[in-house]
Amino acid sequence: MSLVSLKFALFLLVAVIGYYRIPKKWQWIWLLAFSYVYYASAGLKIVPFLLFSTGVSYLAGRMLDQIKNSQTEKTLKQKRKRFVLLLTLLLDFGMLVVIKYTNFALINMNRLLDLHLSLQTFLLPLGISFYTFQSAGYIIDVYWEKYEAERNPFRFALFVSFFPQILQGPIGRFDRLARQLYEEHEFNWPRMERSLQLILWGFFKKMVIADNAARVVGEVFWGNNYQKYTGTTILVAVLGYSIQLYGDFSGGMDVVKGAANLFGIELDENFKRPFFAVSIADFWHRWHITLGTWMKDYVFYPLSLSKTMNRFGKSARKLLGKNMGRALPICVVNIIVFFIVGAWHGANWKYIAYGLYNGLIIGFSGLMMPTARKWKIACHINDKSTAWRIFQIFRTFILVNISWYFDRADNLTHAFALMQKTVTDFHFSDFLDGTLMLKGVSQIGLHLYNIVLLGCVVLFIVSYYQEKGVRIGEVLRAKPVALRFVVYLLLLYALPAFGTLSSSGGGFIYAQF
Repeated sequence: MSLVSLKFALFLLVAVIGYYRIPKKWQWIWLLAFSYVYYASAGLKIVPFLLFSTGVSYLAGRMLDQIKNSQTEKTLKQKRKRFVLLLTLLLDFGMLVVIKYTNFALINMNRLLDLHLSLQTFLLPLGISFYTFQSAGYIIDVYWEKYEAERNPFRFALFVSFFPQILQGPIGRFDRLARQLYEEHEFNWPRMERSLQLILWGFFKKMVIADNAARVVGEVFWGNNYQKYTGTTILVAVLGYSIQLYGDFSGGMDVVKGAANLFGIELDENFKRPFFAVSIADFWHRWHITLGTWMKDYVFYPLSLSKTMNRFGKSARKLLGKNMGRALPICVVNIIVFFIVGAWHGANWKYIAYGLYNGLIIGFSGLMMPTARKWKIACHINDKSTAWRIFQIFRTFILVNISWYFDRADNLTHAFALMQKTVTDFHFSDFLDGTLMLKGVSQIGLHLYNIVLLGCVVLFIVSYYQEKGVRIGEVLRAKPVALRFVVYLLLLYALPAFGTLSSSGGGFIYAQF
């Protein structure tokens, strides 16, 4: 059930009406029931995977609490806790790895060793990466004694399965989300209006901007279609994919946050105007924020503070000096983290390359930071100036768009072929002679471009003021009712007039991860 479909709108309407009509002490049970109905609507066969992850993490949390409160000697207690943690992570991530990466491993073994191992058929449950990471974060926090484990298995099941976020995030933290799920909520009209604003804005970004951009992008990237287009067209398609992904992901997050807020639940921010980023590191602080903070808290810091990295850092400082020796271990850890991020996206070498590309840039930037400071001083660059900030944003935008070749191509070979043709077959004249009107969509090409361009203008204006600290929603809600009504009607009109509207809706890119 797509988040931008009539089915979901009706499902959400029934869920919200019932939520505020039943006794408040049963509200969390109502949410649990609707969460499982929502997940089961994608197929009953995928429900056992969700139950397995939920059950394993719940039981592990209770066991960790029992060990913590036992009278066992401290060293033995820590060993037992570590065993429970490792076993739980092995079971949770083992299920994810087997499902997503078995065939990837078999294909590569066949190629490298000239074997003929048969590929396996696995059911890929929707959202498995998201609820696995959410459950894993919970169990690590319980192991670190950040909070006590949830005692009620049904309440914990709601934390794992809360339906707005289960398919594509954000990845929630138990200490920030669980309390909101279980507490009682009163109906509040200002909150309802704020939530509906956010949902409507998310629909606009997804259906009007992303889905229209996808029609152009898909024409160029489909199979070997790129061979009949110039490098200029490929570059425009990559920029189109950037627009598509932005609208798709940020639009989806708006719908998710708005849907959750209808029940009085505030989800973590997951998307914060990433194309205003001034570096790749800043970009990842704004793009899929909860994945980045998950990696930072549960991978980056534990690795950085590990004994192995401490020894490596000491050796590096002896060989390379204080500054470089201190930065090199951080560089290595960043590469490891983004290797994992790449693998998280999918079982394909293109995603590994995507992750390593980002990790190498961030790692190299950290190594070069002292040198970069010297260059700026020597060139008399004012790094507080508007011109320098615009340069940084533009530079980051270029680097990000290079990474989209890996993300959108069918495979790694395809990505490099697209890059090569972009460079070797680029012609400025293509912008003037109609070449960019793609053959596959020639009859509606200009119409699509105009819709996407106009949508991007609206999106940029809103994002610019948000970046300046203006809360657009609050500004709009402060206006007269008549004016707000007109704005809402215009957005509603734009959905069927310029976007895609159906009973099933369009899928989200990040839901496949």
